[in-house]
Amino acid sequence: MKLVKNIQSIAKDVIQQEADAVRHLADLIDESFECCVETILRTGGRVVITGIGKSALIGQKIVATLNSTGTPALFMHAADAIHGDLGMIQTDDVVLAISKSGDTAEIKVLVPLLKRTNVTLIAMVSNRESYLGRNAHHVLHAYAPTEADPLDLAPTTSTTVALALGDALAICLLEARGFTRQDFARYHPGGALGKKLYLKVCDIYPGNTLPLVAESATVKEVILEITSKRLGATAVVDAHNQLAGIVTDGDLRRMLNQYDTSHILSLTARDIMTPSPICIASEEYAVKALQIMQAKSITQLIVADQGTVKGFVHLHDLLKEGLV
Repeated sequence: MKLVKNIQSIAKDVIQQEADAVRHLADLIDESFECCVETILRTGGRVVITGIGKSALIGQKIVATLNSTGTPALFMHAADAIHGDLGMIQTDDVVLAISKSGDTAEIKVLVPLLKRTNVTLIAMVSNRESYLGRNAHHVLHAYAPTEADPLDLAPTTSTTVALALGDALAICLLEARGFTRQDFARYHPGGALGKKLYLKVCDIYPGNTLPLVAESATVKEVILEITSKRLGATAVVDAHNQLAGIVTDGDLRRMLNQYDTSHILSLTARDIMTPSPICIASEEYAVKALQIMQAKSITQLIVADQGTVKGFVHLHDLLKEGLV
């Protein structure tokens, strides 16, 4: 195999060529694009995306993006459509057909069949004057002057442009629908991304022990509570069971430096605690707890609602949930 000497140069040329095509795509956004968005918003059905070859792969990605951002969509392979899959299409659906040339054999067979179903047809094509472009109700102009390969054959620039145009369509629909972070969380419940959007502190702290002492607790009692509960700290409450402070491992080390050994036995939790500790409400999102810990360089937070101690959330909990 012959080793290409100018590999870096070739790679940069490919990226530059595709970037230029995507930049030019912005100049092609016109009233036709707006009509496509409005048509999809008005429909009570789904967006059925079809294509063949590499266009089919791009179509599947656009379907995934639409579904995850609030626009119901499904993929129908152009070749399978003429062998029974046309039954997937309902009368209130919108069909988006992706084809660089707009003149492939499968598309020329499929378009008349789609017209019989009376659905709205949107074409995503490089050539507006192609068969698909002329027979569609609306056109998304995915213009790609040349492919990035030296033979101008392999779908490269054209698929990148189609992908970018599909993203633009999905985000416009997202904005128009008023899609929120909560909506996004509903569609992405799995993984770290979903957990950042829906996991709350109250989902975590009940799994932990609750180290808790009174202000009058002796140093020995404080140490035993911290040791037995294994969270590296204990909350301190006043006579009304309201949060008064926190004693951490660090507070114990500072106590040893500050007081004589003979004096330590006479100290109470009130003497060594950090008053008015940083805490978080139980209904806050877990990612907020992580942000506080990172900003304050601490590893645990007291969970408290209006001064009443509910529990602890530890950095290890957030690690276990995959938020870090």
